[in-house]
Amino acid sequence: EKIVPATVTFVDIAGIVKGASEGEGLGNKFLANIREADAICEVVRAFNDDDIVHVNGKVDPADDIDTINTELILADLQTIENALPKLEKDLRGKKVTQEYVNAVNKAKEILESGKTIDQAHNEKLINKDDVYDLHLLTAKPFIYVFNVDDSELSDDSLKSKLAASVAPAKAIFLNAQFESELTELDEEDAREMLADAGLQESGLDQLARVGFDILGLQTYLTAGVKEVHAWQIHKGWTAPQAAGVIH
Repeated sequence: EKIVPATVTFVDIAGIVKGASEGEGLGNKFLANIREADAICEVVRAFNDDDIVHVNGKVDPADDIDTINTELILADLQTIENALPKLEKDLRGKKVTQEYVNAVNKAKEILESGKTIDQAHNEKLINKDDVYDLHLLTAKPFIYVFNVDDSELSDDSLKSKLAASVAPAKAIFLNAQFESELTELDEEDAREMLADAGLQESGLDQLARVGFDILGLQTYLTAGVKEVHAWQIHKGWTAPQAAGVIH
């Protein structure tokens, strides 16, 4: 009688600007909103359209990504610099270990080199779990969504180049205008529109699937006479752990 699907919630946050870590634009409010998320999904403009003005007057995906990541890195450096004096004091009082302080200083070095903590974790330079207590923004997993036009959507060379620029983070390519039109159609018409475009699934479906994967989630189904319910559980969980989510 009732089907309850598993969900991933995406929260739309206003675009970041240079100086956000110092209060420019939405500043601290923007960064606080990101801090509450489990992952960061950056939507990056890659299409050209003279009728849609870019805030910097040019379309440059690499520059836009660098702007966002730089502000996140600066915010994390601020977090670490604020934390270190207390950590040094706690170390003398044996409230924290030398290993933990070393991990925090290692994170600081990585950020100062221009890398995100997630990137460094993927490169085996640091275990981000070692600095989990700091809730660093750049320790969150990243997804990059490139908003492209129809011709770019079928340009494998361009997509490979853009994907390589953010690897090993996940890259998704979609045409936001096309996706908007899809949402206005019923299921059958939407499938036909996708088929006409030579696509197996919508960009939004792909994004939800990648979001599930990057968060290490999988679906656990329960079925009864009145309801079929899909639950989100972490990959590798045992049946008793999954049952804890349900009950």
